[in-house]
Amino acid sequence: MFPHQLNDPRAYEIAQALLGGFNRHFRLFRGTTAKAKARFENADWHGQQKAQAERIAFYDQRVGECVELLELGYEASQLPMDVWQQVKLHYIGLLTNHLQPELAETFFNSVCTRILHHSYFHNSFLFVRPAVSTEYIENDEPAAKPTYRAYYPEPGRLDQTFRRIVTNFQLKAPFEDPERDTRAVMAAVDRQMAGAKWRTNFQVQVLSSLFFRNKGAYVVGKIINGFHETPFALPILHGDKGLVIDGALFGEDDLLMLFSFARAYFMVDMEVPSATVQFLRSLMPRKPRAELYNAIGLQKHGKNLFYRDLLYHLRHSSDKFRIAPGIKGMVMLVFDLPSFPFVFKLIKDFYPPQKDTTRELIQSKYLLVKQHDRVGRMADTLEYSNVALPRHRFEEELIKELRHFCPSLLEENGDDIVLKHVYIERRMVPLNIYLQDASDAQREAAVLEYGNAIKDLVAANIFPGDMLWKNFGVTRQGKVVFYDYDEIEYLTDCNFRKVPAPRNEEEEMSGEIWYTVNKGDVFPETFGPFLLGHPGVREPFMKHHADLLDPGFWQGHKERILAGHVHDVFPYDASRRFARG
Repeated sequence: MFPHQLNDPRAYEIAQALLGGFNRHFRLFRGTTAKAKARFENADWHGQQKAQAERIAFYDQRVGECVELLELGYEASQLPMDVWQQVKLHYIGLLTNHLQPELAETFFNSVCTRILHHSYFHNSFLFVRPAVSTEYIENDEPAAKPTYRAYYPEPGRLDQTFRRIVTNFQLKAPFEDPERDTRAVMAAVDRQMAGAKWRTNFQVQVLSSLFFRNKGAYVVGKIINGFHETPFALPILHGDKGLVIDGALFGEDDLLMLFSFARAYFMVDMEVPSATVQFLRSLMPRKPRAELYNAIGLQKHGKNLFYRDLLYHLRHSSDKFRIAPGIKGMVMLVFDLPSFPFVFKLIKDFYPPQKDTTRELIQSKYLLVKQHDRVGRMADTLEYSNVALPRHRFEEELIKELRHFCPSLLEENGDDIVLKHVYIERRMVPLNIYLQDASDAQREAAVLEYGNAIKDLVAANIFPGDMLWKNFGVTRQGKVVFYDYDEIEYLTDCNFRKVPAPRNEEEEMSGEIWYTVNKGDVFPETFGPFLLGHPGVREPFMKHHADLLDPGFWQGHKERILAGHVHDVFPYDASRRFARG
């Protein structure tokens, strides 16, 4: 129960300090996000990559500052629990007219979970459930930019509307051929509408800010005609002589690829994130809100929403956590809940001799992936500490595995199992299992995708390290995604070599390596025996991706990256791109 009287003056001061910490965070977050437009206009791709990585660290920095402030000023960890209950009530009052209340609640949780023991991680002290509604929030100031703009074209003048939509973003770089691009957009819209009759309410709604990621800027909106809504996105890129609209994406499936969990977070300037997410959900109703917040760079609130979804699912299900199907990993213990489409991964306390690694090194690899451009080929991970799950929902075999492999991460606390550190990823079908049951056509398509996934990673300066089929998964859309990160390296840190010719018959017949291998050396020719034992796999691999066995392929990409080249990796199918003469 909450106390009836809010009578401790420290409680209000702490609530103000907490909100001040969040406001500082969001101000800095918006500042670096808003500069994405100038970086795009100037084709500053390295600056864009650097800003995307740095922005991810902002949140934990601000949380750490706030924890330190509260400990120094109030000895926060020593305060009675009734004071913390009062802090929460005061904080709710301060959020009444706030434009980002859901994010501020998550910031409150992040600070308090650093201070309070996990036995207090419930709704009396934290925002396990949201307390402030985000419905219909808008900044009512006259100069404020609305979340989206609505355009009402006259019949026969839709081309003028799309021209105005793009012009309204006021990009300072000139377009190469705006008339040509407008014709291409209109041709794509006409194909999509297929001669549908214009209804009275025909309109085009477009989010007021561009979505920036890598080398692209995206116009995101929807066409409304009667009861039919068509989501769309227009990618804008730098061409040879100026900006170009590169293509047109239509429908939920195209946008789900654009907003995939395997891609880097967008930079999009927004004052009311909940309104932006609400608009995006109208375009992609199958996309959970947690993943949409992640996609727009608010991954900490995405984590908060995901955890709420997990608790809700546990309340309405009865199956048990189990050891995940497939080949067991050497450094990670992986388990899942059959009814929930995610896997839980814990770093083991010890590893086989061939795995020369440490917990700190593995964590650094996962952080690298979080901060890097994932180019649609590396699954995003949600990282949690002190996750309490009901013990009766665990199979006994899994509990034995946890006790054996991860005792330092396990706390058995009465009716709960507390996991001190865990990664959570979307569940996919392991590629090795998929290939076992695939038809010849499916197998060839999967092998083609596997090679494309590696080449996309190479373009993003990532060497996967362990390229075995079991370390890749197949998504619902048939995309192949990498998810085992403990051996990844930057491509530019590797040295790709040909296997030296044996100097004599003894070396040629030897089952041991006769040549010197230095740290960072990679011999692509040696991939074949591990990957291509099955003829049904070898044939399509050699047909489509034989170059992956050639050191020259890898070394060439490495040299281009070292020379400053940033590769294009498109988050949409080539068929969506416009032909340009």
